Amino acid sequence: MTTITAEKKPLYELRITRVFAAARETVFKAWTDPARMAQWGGPADFTVLGDQMDVRPGGRHRACLVAPNGDEHWVSGEYLEVSPPERLVFTHAWELSDGQRSPETVVTVELTEKDGGTLMMFHQAFFESPAGRDGHESGWSEAFERLATLLSTGRDADPS
Repeated sequence: MTTITAEKKPLYELRITRVFAAARETVFKAWTDPARMAQWGGPADFTVLGDQMDVRPGGRHRACLVAPNGDEHWVSGEYLEVSPPERLVFTHAWELSDGQRSPETVVTVELTEKDGGTLMMFHQAFFESPAGRDGHESGWSEAFERLATLLSTGRDADPS
């Protein structure tokens, strides 16, 4: 008799909910306009250098997050769904120094109007480990703090 066993791998997901004091259209533009994204799209003290942002289904995105010590962290992916101003879905993978890519995750951003502002429901799945998920949670949380500051100052209207 043959015994077959299957190893079930846990699926690690990240969910962040945040309310921004800005119109849904403004928050959506912050996600889809390269100049706006460069102002908030990385952890605190990082500089974001956009390389490519073709926001349409099948379009590609690519950016470099430059750490305070000068280390470059390249990320890229493909837009899967673009439904202004309520939903954005894209893949996300880090470009590794050996020319490979990290395992790909899928990011979903859903925006709904709430009390004169915007409720953002952020979801990223699936990570290979809790450490990978937790590292992204820290980075995204810092980026969303930067986004909240940007939206509250009104500087998002004219990023030049």
